[in-house]
Amino acid sequence: MKSQEVRSKFLSFFKEKKHSIVPSAPMVLKDDPTLMFVNSGMAPFKEYFLGNAKPKNNRIADTQKCLRVSGKHNDLEEVGYDTYHHTLFEMLGNWSFGDYFKKEAIAWAWELLTEVYKIDKDILYVTVFEGSNDSDNLSMDQEAFDLWKQFVTEDRILMGNKKDNFWEMGDQGPCGPCSEIHVDIRSTEEKAKVDGKTLINKDHPQVVEIWNLVFMQYNRKANGSLEVLPNKHIDTGMGFERLCMVLQGVQSNYDTDVFTPIIREIETISNKQYLPVGTSRDLSVTNNNLSVTNKDLSVTNKDLSEQEKINIAIRVISDHVRAVAFSIADGQLPSNTGAGYVIRRILRRAIRYSFTFLEQKEPFIYRLVEVLSQKMGEAFPELKAQKQLIENVIREEEQSFLRTLDQGLVLLNRIVEDETLDVVSGEKAFELYDTFGFPIDLTALILREKGLKLDEAGFHAEMKKQKDRSRAASEMSTEDWTILKEDAVQEFVGYDMLETKVKITRYRKVISKKDGAMYQLVFNLTPFYPEGGGQVGDKGYLEDAHGDIVYILDTKKENNVIIHFAKNLPKHLDETFTATVDAKQRYRTECNHTATHLLHQALREILGDHVEQKGSAVHSKYLRFDFSHFSKLTSEELRDVESFVNARIAGKLPLHEKRNIPMEQALEEGAIALFGEKYGDTVRTIRFGQSMELCGGTHVKNTGDIWYFKIVSEGAVAAGIRRIEAITNDAVKDYFEDANKAFTDIKSLLNNPKEPIKALESLQAENADLKKQIESLLKDKAKNIKSDLKAELTEKNGILFLAKKLDLDAAGIKDVCFEMGSQYSNLFLIFGAENDGKALLSCYISKELVSEKGLNAGQIVRELGKYIQGGGGGQPFFATAGGKHPEGIDEALKASENYIK
Repeated sequence: MKSQEVRSKFLSFFKEKKHSIVPSAPMVLKDDPTLMFVNSGMAPFKEYFLGNAKPKNNRIADTQKCLRVSGKHNDLEEVGYDTYHHTLFEMLGNWSFGDYFKKEAIAWAWELLTEVYKIDKDILYVTVFEGSNDSDNLSMDQEAFDLWKQFVTEDRILMGNKKDNFWEMGDQGPCGPCSEIHVDIRSTEEKAKVDGKTLINKDHPQVVEIWNLVFMQYNRKANGSLEVLPNKHIDTGMGFERLCMVLQGVQSNYDTDVFTPIIREIETISNKQYLPVGTSRDLSVTNNNLSVTNKDLSVTNKDLSEQEKINIAIRVISDHVRAVAFSIADGQLPSNTGAGYVIRRILRRAIRYSFTFLEQKEPFIYRLVEVLSQKMGEAFPELKAQKQLIENVIREEEQSFLRTLDQGLVLLNRIVEDETLDVVSGEKAFELYDTFGFPIDLTALILREKGLKLDEAGFHAEMKKQKDRSRAASEMSTEDWTILKEDAVQEFVGYDMLETKVKITRYRKVISKKDGAMYQLVFNLTPFYPEGGGQVGDKGYLEDAHGDIVYILDTKKENNVIIHFAKNLPKHLDETFTATVDAKQRYRTECNHTATHLLHQALREILGDHVEQKGSAVHSKYLRFDFSHFSKLTSEELRDVESFVNARIAGKLPLHEKRNIPMEQALEEGAIALFGEKYGDTVRTIRFGQSMELCGGTHVKNTGDIWYFKIVSEGAVAAGIRRIEAITNDAVKDYFEDANKAFTDIKSLLNNPKEPIKALESLQAENADLKKQIESLLKDKAKNIKSDLKAELTEKNGILFLAKKLDLDAAGIKDVCFEMGSQYSNLFLIFGAENDGKALLSCYISKELVSEKGLNAGQIVRELGKYIQGGGGGQPFFATAGGKHPEGIDEALKASENYIK
């Protein structure tokens, strides 16, 4: 059964069971501070489980793209070493929100697997929660056990502990016992030797869990206790890739048609063959206690054959390209922070495996995107729509990291040259990894080839210190909500008013290292706009009837609840408060938000319809807009964009807003929707003239309110992604005032000429002439001192040697070195100089001496560099070092004499 059919049969089955089939939510989360990525099928539905929103249909089914690389559900370390863990995976799921429960969930799961997919009942096992004797004191899930007995013999119903059979979304929130369905696809001979039930949850590659049925019946509170949920829910997740493995009769996820097209393309490009010899137990590295770095080091182990290393590399690449491609399609570009760093880390892991084990020194992973979009583009159209962007971004990331690897090899060679022992310290290896991004597995491999060892324990100690520092900086404790007033629906009134009467419905205390103690407040209705859609959250204050004020420092949205952040808790919690938004900040922010819409329109009009928004940040002081485009904007294009926007501002276009209209209607009317955004069945449209977008943010009532739009910068964010930063209104006035002051100051420096531009051009021409004269004088000076320097040469042990401080710049010293070097074959020169308070050392050694005496200019200047508190390097015959301590030059020159003794 082809993978497309596997997916469609699942959705059709639950559609017949009266489930609404919904598309996969974007994998990159934007309004959940507890998660970077969707890491399970239930993540997009948290607001329903928490009771913060109600679905149109209490029964839903979907196939959800998920990413697990960090936090509690971290699968990155397993990927490539075994055959069933992935970074990106599809989760087939069916959901019930207070509708059906265990009876239907169990019966339908069995019906689908055995009657629709025709999986042999004799290869299936199920697990049931055995209960716990800890503080929760939970009893065995007898209800589930009795229901399973209708379909499965009791010897195939296994008891599972809390780790495996009690599912929790996090430290707090809905949770409950679960039943896992496992499949044993081993050969008949293997089954005869070892009973399948003994291999359940033992990380066997052919005895795996394919479906987890979670029975959400409790809520975990901040103090760790459990309370029974008023409405019980069903949350199921079936691994699509594992299901395909079973239905296609293969022994590995990577042997299914989900992966084989990608693997075939890797084989063609790399000229390496994938032979799945590493699927047996002896080659599956699955110790969950190992860190990612342990795993990456283990692939360099001499016990693994070359073919096994190739297999691991191909599995890593075929998995990781999927994760990176989907992330970029959903709007998350690789970067050095947050979710972007996770994506960069995944891609760089793939690049270094291809570099080391497939011997690929040029970018090639981007070429796999074509195969991926052909295979999965029908189910996930964003792959086809964003294919060019995905290819461009991956190619640029590959080029960048391959350059990093080349630089790292040079740095590693220096470490090796300077090493006096046969063990390279973990501290040095960690610096190479942390500062320069050089992979630790590659460090270990190169050191072993050079007969050296890596202090792995020292490396892991440094890694642990860094993780501990990071963890400490981000630690947060969150108390349970204190409920003051039951209010199921919170209303946002901030589009129409900036001040209103509110009641606090609940609050909780949150303590973090960064912000200290803060209080999160929820109101029955609120004028405060929560951070979202690129726009910052509102600030303002609460005032009670006694005149006491509590300042609202930020506003965010979490699981469909608008949360207000305050340093203090109001004294009279049960009273009615006046909630007031900071009107000046809101107005400035609205100007910038409306300007981003006009900017988007301008870019599409001037550059072409290929322009798509790829991100934005709307603050009160500035706006930032990321968009797809293949080249830097010219000065003329930037002027045209500015003029286009300012023409719409001058035109005083009124706001035309429509709220709660059907998504299909909005698109038919011409509204632009953004990839990577999650939209509901009904949406809000914002139109100014011909600019019309789906948007939940706040805007000015008329474009004339913006006053003026000014671009302050334009640059690249990634391959095919440009970024414009701009200002409006008061910020533009300040900009013009500063520019006018700078212009006045420049005129004053030029003695207030009538034509300042011509005066400046004349000054530049005069400066260029003077530079040429100085360069000529320095060259003459170098030639003149050459004869003096020849006279100072001394011969020791067959080497003509001179160490001297010169009054020349770096270029002049280099000229002297090479001119003198052309006349001698046994020359060794060390020159020092001080320029602008900085120290310079230059070393020249005749090539004959390099080969005969084993002298190395690069190594010598690195060693002498410590005297000037600096460092450097170069070639064996010529190298330079710079430093910040010119007083050490004389000492360095004196020390250089030791090299010829």
